[in-house]
Amino acid sequence: MIEDDLRGWFRSGLEAAAPELGLDGELPEPEVMEPRQKEHGDFATNVALEVASRIAASSRTVAEAIVAALPPAAFVRKVEVAGPGFINVFLTEGWLHDVLRRIAAEGASYGTAPRTEQRVQVEFVSANPTGPLHVGHARNAVLGDALARLLDAAGWTVEREYYYNDAGGQMDRFGASVDASYLSHLGRPTDIPEDGYHGAYIDELGRELAVEEPGWAALPDEERLAAVRGAAAARVLGWIDATLARFNVRFDSHVSEAALDRKGEIAQAIDQLRASGNAYEAEGAVWFRSTAFGDDKDRVLVRSDGRHTYFGADCAYLIDKFDRGFDHLIYVWGADHHGDIARVRGAAQALGFEPGAVEIVIHQWVSFLRGGEPVPMSKRAGTFVSLDELIDEVGADAARFHLLLFGNDHTMRFDIETVRQRSMDNPVYYVQYGHARIASILRTAKEAGVVLQPIGTVDLAILVEPAETELLKALAEVPAVIAKAAALRAPHRVAHASQDLAARFHRFYTECRVVSDDSARTQARLWLCRASGSVLANLLGILGVSAPERMDRVEGST
Repeated sequence: MIEDDLRGWFRSGLEAAAPELGLDGELPEPEVMEPRQKEHGDFATNVALEVASRIAASSRTVAEAIVAALPPAAFVRKVEVAGPGFINVFLTEGWLHDVLRRIAAEGASYGTAPRTEQRVQVEFVSANPTGPLHVGHARNAVLGDALARLLDAAGWTVEREYYYNDAGGQMDRFGASVDASYLSHLGRPTDIPEDGYHGAYIDELGRELAVEEPGWAALPDEERLAAVRGAAAARVLGWIDATLARFNVRFDSHVSEAALDRKGEIAQAIDQLRASGNAYEAEGAVWFRSTAFGDDKDRVLVRSDGRHTYFGADCAYLIDKFDRGFDHLIYVWGADHHGDIARVRGAAQALGFEPGAVEIVIHQWVSFLRGGEPVPMSKRAGTFVSLDELIDEVGADAARFHLLLFGNDHTMRFDIETVRQRSMDNPVYYVQYGHARIASILRTAKEAGVVLQPIGTVDLAILVEPAETELLKALAEVPAVIAKAAALRAPHRVAHASQDLAARFHRFYTECRVVSDDSARTQARLWLCRASGSVLANLLGILGVSAPERMDRVEGST
């Protein structure tokens, strides 16, 4: 990246100027940034201000000394000292043309980092199998998946995991609800418990099990309930996986709370906390000393009736994750879990793990609307808009892109009627139409008999029009955008970069004729188109959004 080259260049100047400035010890690493105003150059550094704070010299004097010591660089056109000591750099267009050659060489890997041995697990969605996913699960699913894709692009070895609680009160109520439907379909009318689950899907589960397993009705109540609950939960998990596949979300592994319990891992984790002095008995229950780790109160691990809590299972799950060799754990949670952060990190520390290796990414709520009116999201009452219905209405691409437009720490409004509109005002279609337009240009050129020459034989120096230069700059920024987005856990930065790139391409398309009688210019512009399409596809891929080669005309397109 040009930023790396500039950092190295500034470092060379600083090292050369250090004796004159009387600098001893370790030198600061120059930071490189883009000035807000174009007249201040392509890039700048404030390293002189940092150095001046260490010695008895003005920051402008330091900046001038660094500039005087900078070695020659083919990619630099002009350097100037501005303001209190900023060093502004104006680059030649040659570095942008090198970016084009790099994209041609790297293709789908452009913008990504070399693979490391660092293993990270991203756990997300993790909805209990008590019913189909609804729109309230959409942001978690998209954010977790996009984070996994981002970290993969940043060089991590990533595993996606779905953890579900298939034991406890919620599952008991779910099982009893399906069992009532099951018995009713076998001619034994039974009311669903008042605090149970309702809705058409409960009736569907009961009816299917009555057809497939009528013999369960003869079992003792406890055995029948266990059989019905287990079969119904497995069926719901199948629904969930199918829905997520439609949403372009996949998982590498699934872990259940019941499996941890069967293997004795929950009891072992609680025993380990007892042995370390981080768990104690009071009021007939077992408690974790979470206040010792910054929580507002201690938390129950085992209830007075002998049943473990969800948090007790979470402690075992921490051990299970680290035992599988992950270097870093990321949990993607909704805002209602904010209060759980201290206890989970505290449990990790109490169990002997580095708490910094446990990261919680919290996302705020989405207000789902239809024409401005709120949509229901109550799984218990059976009145909700399922995620499948959302995908049917707006499409997976549009839903994903809109959900990733805002930082996860911002609440957002998602109006189904607005998102479904196929117009250039809809951000996803604006970006996708850019990719489809590029594909169309390349097809048209090929059909006209224009053969794309190897990029090493093409004169890229003729790409100097403002629209061409601005498009090249957007392409050059992509590696830094991806790296920063991964470091900040901010996939919305990738969404914004794709919008910016598409906007600059649409401007280029409007102002610069690609295929013309000027064969040299045609070749250079075709390569610019090809590179833009490749990078747009890379960015959309990180978002889990398709990059279509063809699209029906979108309202508002030209």
